[in-house]
Amino acid sequence: MPPSLEAILDHDSGSIPALIHRHAAERPAHAALIAGDDRLDYAGLDAMMDRVAAALARDGVVAGDAIAIAAASSIAYVAVYLGAVRAGVSVAPLQPSVTPDSLVAMLDDAAAKILFLDDATARALAGASRPVRAAPVALDGASGERAAGRPFADWLAPAGTAFTPPDVAPGAPFNLIYSSGTTGTPKGIVQSHAMRWAHVRRGGKLGFGPRAITLLSTGLYSNTTLVALFPTLALGGTAVLMAKFDPAGYLALAERHRVTHTMLVPVQYDRLLRHEAFDRADLSSFQLKFCTSAPFSAQLKAEVLRRWPGGLIEYFGMTEGGGTCVLLAHDHPDKLHTVGKANEGHEIRVIDDAGRDVPTGEVGEVVGYSPYATMNGYHNRPDATAATEWRDAAGRRFIRTGDLGKLDADGFLTLVGRKKDVIISGGFNIYPVDLEAALLAHPGVAEAAVVGVPSSKWGETPVAYVVAAPGAALDADALRTFANARLGATQRLADVVVAAELPRSAIGKVLKRELRERYAGPARG
Repeated sequence: MPPSLEAILDHDSGSIPALIHRHAAERPAHAALIAGDDRLDYAGLDAMMDRVAAALARDGVVAGDAIAIAAASSIAYVAVYLGAVRAGVSVAPLQPSVTPDSLVAMLDDAAAKILFLDDATARALAGASRPVRAAPVALDGASGERAAGRPFADWLAPAGTAFTPPDVAPGAPFNLIYSSGTTGTPKGIVQSHAMRWAHVRRGGKLGFGPRAITLLSTGLYSNTTLVALFPTLALGGTAVLMAKFDPAGYLALAERHRVTHTMLVPVQYDRLLRHEAFDRADLSSFQLKFCTSAPFSAQLKAEVLRRWPGGLIEYFGMTEGGGTCVLLAHDHPDKLHTVGKANEGHEIRVIDDAGRDVPTGEVGEVVGYSPYATMNGYHNRPDATAATEWRDAAGRRFIRTGDLGKLDADGFLTLVGRKKDVIISGGFNIYPVDLEAALLAHPGVAEAAVVGVPSSKWGETPVAYVVAAPGAALDADALRTFANARLGATQRLADVVVAAELPRSAIGKVLKRELRERYAGPARG
């Protein structure tokens, strides 16, 4: 008899495509992917992966090469991704909304031989100042004057084509995830097959399995999405894809498909809870909800736990890997201000600028270690790779997160901000998260972000941007007085700006650099 799934997951390395092949043999008609009215069962997914792998080989793309995908989420997108992985080909999933020249720069950096794209990406690339070297294949079959490329259906190997996968080493590149950098060319993060397998093994312990129905509404270029997608499919569940998030559409899909699992970023949780239809939606099928990628306030976690059935799990970690923290919020309601404690087999430490461990309860830079879930490095960037590493006395390789935090006596990690965002005012370190918490204590404030701006008197001084709660009217001066009454003398806000919204990345991170550049007010002090 073949080994059980549990026995397979006991191993430190394994193959996601091989598990999908197994599900296709054992449960061929079970839905693997749903997107709108389209669906693909495991037999169909397995067969399409073979056709993708065979077509890549036909075109001279072999194990060790790279392809890229820049398109909206779709069934074809996932089949291409996993078909390439089956062939030992590394995948670079690229954010379609970046500038055309940035997209071309990432394609060149990845040395992608084929670019799978949709018509929207093709139109955007028409404005690039440099040519695209990768051969284009149109996932949506676009045609006409600005055709995206050869239609996917024509490019695929013929139906019924079988493919014999090559042997792929656990350390070989699985994918190349580009960081969401806001200046220059983003860094390509090389994740190995072993690193992705570690995510699958973690998923097996956190509720993913054959009965899981996972709703995904963030882009497939984001590691946020992929850490839920791959465990869902590797463990025999069903992934429901949203090409574009909207609260009403999300709630309708959750009800229609009786969703059990989801991955969302904090701003999505906030938008859903504020939507008029939320409390009328039947969400009783949910077992676990996940969150990562951006600060998740204790107040919002508490509201999710109170109003949304099922457990809530927060991940804290980096696309680069290293140690990951996991907060089982439903089991630790007294720790919602934290991001949890180190995942099993991982280690989280807090160090000072000299690389020494700081005492429990003191602030320092968070570094993390994992024996398997760590990137190979930044693609073609050995200096950048070295700069993000820290080694302990035993020589173990930790990854620097760039986040500042402190560990409590129970091993739970509280974040106080990004190292680059610390405001140094009059020689004192000011952590924006403390000031933001004071602002969020006001019932009329929905969102808050604090940044440091130049000050002739103090070097830097803190300024806040806030977004009003629905129906609330905020007076900036009154709000500044409210917050400063709750802050220490060295923390006090110099100014408050009421904004319609905060600038965010595609996965919901507040872009504080943009806020600093935007500020032009008379910073007091």
